Amino acid sequence: MEEALEGLYTHHMLMALLILVVIPVAFSVVAKKPSLVPTPVQNLFEMYIEFVDNMLKEQMGKEGRKFFPLVAGLGLFIFFGNILGMIPGFESYTANINTTLALALMVFFLYNYLGFKRHGVSYLKHFMGPIPAAAPIFFIIEIISHISRPITLALRLFANMTGGELITVVLIMLVPLLIPLPIMIVHLIAVFLQTYVFMILTTVYIAGALVEEAH
Repeated sequence: MEEALEGLYTHHMLMALLILVVIPVAFSVVAKKPSLVPTPVQNLFEMYIEFVDNMLKEQMGKEGRKFFPLVAGLGLFIFFGNILGMIPGFESYTANINTTLALALMVFFLYNYLGFKRHGVSYLKHFMGPIPAAAPIFFIIEIISHISRPITLALRLFANMTGGELITVVLIMLVPLLIPLPIMIVHLIAVFLQTYVFMILTTVYIAGALVEEAH
């Protein structure tokens, strides 16, 4: 049993390392040899870059651009992790709670670090609400709310990818391909949706720590 679990975690780690090597190399190749007549791959990369840039500017203005590598990198890592589960012989490392929790905790510690860096100790006022007399109650509520963020962020991604992967595999084993095809399409939609949700929440959390004035 222990050997099986060890093999499972090793498999997820290998898949994650594969993506961490392949995607930067692919980006480097496309970036070094841009074509005046964009190829389909170049078009996809340019659309993605524009999408992330617009999302950051909407939430944080021009300041958001310095977080482009973080958010864009997270998006690619999560998307390709999600999509792996739809390829026979591969497993989604985002269907492993260790991966999703690590990503969520990274975001949690980062946005709080940035909040303290920007506001200093005054960042704590962000947790105390608009009514001074009710500050202790608001503080407890806000702390619970912020602690729940990495948990919900991790579980949402993990649960959706695990569930979609299991349903797809079971249906393919039990019925002909044309029957589970709609389920696979739903899974593909979830792949894009869950990637976007993680990216936009990361952006919103960072924006809240940097831009919002302490109450």
